[in-house]
Amino acid sequence: MGLREQLSDDLKAALRSGDERRKLTIRSIKTAITRAETAGEERITLDDAGILAVIAREAKQRRESIIEFQKGGRADLVEVERQELTLLESYLPQQMERADIEAVARAVIAEVGANDPTQLGLVMKPLMARLKGQADGRLVQQIARELLSGPRQINSSP
Repeated sequence: MGLREQLSDDLKAALRSGDERRKLTIRSIKTAITRAETAGEERITLDDAGILAVIAREAKQRRESIIEFQKGGRADLVEVERQELTLLESYLPQQMERADIEAVARAVIAEVGANDPTQLGLVMKPLMARLKGQADGRLVQQIARELLSGPRQINSSP
């Protein structure tokens, strides 16, 4: 079963069970998918990868909203956004652990020959291509920056 069908089935189940938060969240996902499919000059149909990208974008928006609502002292809205984020994340692939991200980042850094923080951009493009959908971009960037800023190995000549 594709992701589109899973969303439809989950929406039907939420309607039957009376789960209002789940119903509203899935409807917002479906609306975002429709917007993405009709955004250009031609109407397109997103495949599962495209739908996952839309869901990831929606999850990112929820994370940002949580931060802003926390700053504003709106605990009620923070809780709503957290519930929606949890549901959105249930559709996304399992996120990688920090150690796994570090291993991939070290490999990419070695491949591109980067050795200082000014080369972060050179590292991030291939690194995010490898980790797409598997890790949060902010965490990946933080790890890459830490690795590039880490202790320098000085080659001393005898």
